[in-house]
Amino acid sequence: MKLYGSLMSPFVRMSMVTAMECGLGPRVQLLPAPVKPDEVNKDLSKLSAIGKVPVLETDHGHPIYDSRVIMEYFAHVAGNKHVLPDDGVKRFRILTLLALSQGMADASVALRYETATRPEASRWPAFTDRIRARLADCLDMLESDWHADLQDVTLGSIATAAALGYIEVRDIVPNWRKGHANLSQFADRFAKRESMMNTAPKA
Repeated sequence: MKLYGSLMSPFVRMSMVTAMECGLGPRVQLLPAPVKPDEVNKDLSKLSAIGKVPVLETDHGHPIYDSRVIMEYFAHVAGNKHVLPDDGVKRFRILTLLALSQGMADASVALRYETATRPEASRWPAFTDRIRARLADCLDMLESDWHADLQDVTLGSIATAAALGYIEVRDIVPNWRKGHANLSQFADRFAKRESMMNTAPKA
């Protein structure tokens, strides 16, 4: 299987971490696929009209996207019912945590583009403020409502760890750990997993 993207992307990283946690790491080849907000990666667009990373090309040559679908695909291929159980209550709780953490990652990448890539004269302060507020809300909710769920290795906790890793390496929310003791402890603990250490991006 071929996974297109860079580990700097929290979405690529959470996909790769899932593959490793499901025992599929050796079967997944990570291939670089540069993407920019103002350019089209023609090779990537041939696999996915969305033109975003990650995209997975299966052993049968079928493209799968986006990261949420890729993560579930890895769990399915591995037969891993722990990272995403069949039980409805547990399954949708995990998928909701996955959605929350992916929303936080989306906001983080958007803020990075807005503050580091968009020309300063074209920036929209009100939009930036809204993204920062969204990130603060995500961090607060993860701290207050999801502590118990983050104790286990699931698609939800993997996505949370990858999103927090991106926030940290890009310094998206300076001092995010202040007031988030539970979340900080989770991030430190999860970062010691082999899958996380083997996918750590470099700033």
